[in-house]
Amino acid sequence: MDRVDLSIDDIPTRWYNVLPDLPRLPEKYIDNSTGAPVTREYLERLMVRAMAGQESSLERWVTIPEQVRDAYRMWRPTPLIRAVALERELRTPAQIWFKYEASSPTGSHKLNSAIAQAYFAKRDGHRRLVTDTGAGQWGSALALACRLMDLDLLVFMVRASYHQKPYRRHLMETYGAEVRPSPGGATRFGRRLLGESPDHPGSEATAVSEAIECVHDDAGSRLAVGAFTNFCLLHHSVIGLETRRQLESIGRSPDYLIASVGCGSNLGGLALPFLEDKLNGADITILAAEPEACAPLTHGEYRLDFADSEGRAPGVHTYTLGHDFVPPPIHAGGLRYHGCAPLVGLIRREGLLDAVAYPQTEVFKAGAEFARLQGYLPAPETAHAIRAVIEVADECKRTGRDATIVFSYSGHGLLDLPAYGRYNAGLLRDVEAEDFVAPRLEGIAV
Repeated sequence: MDRVDLSIDDIPTRWYNVLPDLPRLPEKYIDNSTGAPVTREYLERLMVRAMAGQESSLERWVTIPEQVRDAYRMWRPTPLIRAVALERELRTPAQIWFKYEASSPTGSHKLNSAIAQAYFAKRDGHRRLVTDTGAGQWGSALALACRLMDLDLLVFMVRASYHQKPYRRHLMETYGAEVRPSPGGATRFGRRLLGESPDHPGSEATAVSEAIECVHDDAGSRLAVGAFTNFCLLHHSVIGLETRRQLESIGRSPDYLIASVGCGSNLGGLALPFLEDKLNGADITILAAEPEACAPLTHGEYRLDFADSEGRAPGVHTYTLGHDFVPPPIHAGGLRYHGCAPLVGLIRREGLLDAVAYPQTEVFKAGAEFARLQGYLPAPETAHAIRAVIEVADECKRTGRDATIVFSYSGHGLLDLPAYGRYNAGLLRDVEAEDFVAPRLEGIAV
């Protein structure tokens, strides 16, 4: 069997919250204006009321509202597909499976949380959401979700991606969103950055700062978050819950769970529903694949830092390169973030997560090879996971291990064709941070 499908009735009815099953709870978020832990009132002014509640909830199972589940039926459940051609090319004894999240209307996994956040925003009486986006996958997903829920949306898109990836900007605008480059002239923070550096490429962190400024200036707006928060990873748990059921139906269990990581939404969605198994002794390796140009899990340090450049967001403990770090403008715009989600940082800190990093030429080579073998063109972000899969599968070949490798195919690359064109023409080069050396797979048990 090369593909495992579920029926619409198999869409999960509950999200899985990993917090009760962690070895310890994450450190409390800090209000940078007081130095004290954030209050519920602080969070409810910043984000949707229901999201503020979900962020710290210790309820293991959270019911998915029927209206959200109805919207999920547009594309869920997603298939689990075996990469047979890749296995043959690599001559590996391992089985390689990918959870195909690119079947969503906007082409990525991001719609899982976008629909949930827009639903709760509408239910709680908010009229507009404000958000950041890197490559535009989150922004386009939230733009569709807000259209479905009749909400206004303002998107701050990282300036480098705003110009590199105009088609996703056009998609957001077609759904009705207002899209601004970050940094830009619409906020005080953006004007200051451009005054200091007119060619500033922006980053997820600058876009978050501008989004937060707009939310503070408009009582009717709330911040929507595409990857960083506990509630966002909660919503994406449908990925792993479906994957578990699909693997069980063919009598397999995962030996490796692999995903690209910027903040960690798709890795969390795939892997966290299996974390309790790992804690109970299951031999599962969870592997994060990062860009060498921006690799907080492999090059950063675990400490208190801010989610945005200006330092207006809550302080959180996670792996970070520093909130003032500006990543080089690589094509995997969705991975250009200085720190990872606190939950992802915590499981790395606790020794439950391994990480590797790759330069973008290696990533595009892996993505192009996958497309030629399997026919699916991955987004640059997804191609990071594929690069890691190839390395793990090669090691399984060396050791003769019949492992089950599962990776998250988080999004398609059909709107990234200009970048693939540059790669095919030999024009793409590695753009890395100065003096940056990222580790490989040495030390990871295979």
